[in-house]
Amino acid sequence: MDKRKLKRAALIRFSSGLVVMGAMFFGLAGTLRFWEAWAFMAVLFIPASLVVLYFLRHDPEVLERRMKAKEERTQQKTIMTGFSVVSLGAFLIPGLDHRYGWSSVPTTVVVLADVLFLAGYIITFLTLRENRFASRTIRVEKDQTVITSGPYSIVRHPMYLGSTLMLLFAPLALGSYWAMIPTLTTPFFLALRTLDEEKLLVEELPGYRDYMKQTRYRVVPRVW
Repeated sequence: MDKRKLKRAALIRFSSGLVVMGAMFFGLAGTLRFWEAWAFMAVLFIPASLVVLYFLRHDPEVLERRMKAKEERTQQKTIMTGFSVVSLGAFLIPGLDHRYGWSSVPTTVVVLADVLFLAGYIITFLTLRENRFASRTIRVEKDQTVITSGPYSIVRHPMYLGSTLMLLFAPLALGSYWAMIPTLTTPFFLALRTLDEEKLLVEELPGYRDYMKQTRYRVVPRVW
């Protein structure tokens, strides 16, 4: 994709995400006086804008890959459909929770959740910087190689570790206990995605089987 078109596409996607998320949070809350949502959006979109600018300058192909969201494998389509429904629920509930006062999450917990959410985002950025072939869909591309450095020296799927942190702590960052209910299923969907992805990588990516022996844990160090 031409760099100018890529910038335009990135700007449209970024702006759309900001508008849609704001509408979900503040529209369902029925008020703009929802400080947890303002803090969460700052923690999400400020780093995101910096990451987009970084890759536009240093490796635009990473952004281009991340914009391709159409899965080719049938099992992945099923997994990601379920994952998307769960994620949507997790982001719809906090606004209603704030409006009706279902939860009372302490400020210290909200701030800590924001910090852990940001930690997950940083892990995701470090993963993308280390592995330029990391895309939103499961595929093996031409000239792709096994990455064993950086976060990949600790776990085989560091991006899923980052995603898990982000999704698990987003509800608390938004001041909602009830929104945690759907997010508790996200590790299940990510585990299914990981197992299916590894089948493909073993079959199509030379050296991946040896890498699995070298790096024992898939997502969580010393756990799984």
